[in-house]
Amino acid sequence: VQVMESGGGLVRPGGSLKLSCSASTVTFSVFTMGWFRQAQGKAREFVAYIDALERDTIYSDSVKGRFTISRDNGKDTLYLQMDNLKPEDTAVYFCAACTKSCFAFTKELSDYGYWGQGTQVSVST
Repeated sequence: VQVMESGGGLVRPGGSLKLSCSASTVTFSVFTMGWFRQAQGKAREFVAYIDALERDTIYSDSVKGRFTISRDNGKDTLYLQMDNLKPEDTAVYFCAACTKSCFAFTKELSDYGYWGQGTQVSVST
């Protein structure tokens, strides 16, 4: 399984971006998916989670109410709509497919076995 992120860029505070993550597998619909981010000099952290059938979504406290995770299983694509962006949202954003302990919510990086290369999001004036 390969996943690839797109949609990053430079945006002013208060602006919006929508990230996409395309998967190269016809079994995308069975995977629980997550978005993570890594700011320069910091550890990679959980951002958002969505189960395979889009029945459950979970967000980190830092993005709750501003970001929305969704998926289109017909297009094998995961999305992250980011609104009201803040400078502290600046990071490389990664999508990942869960491969371990996926029957319940997990934000552990080690539970996600397939990762993209990331897309840079910069929030600045």
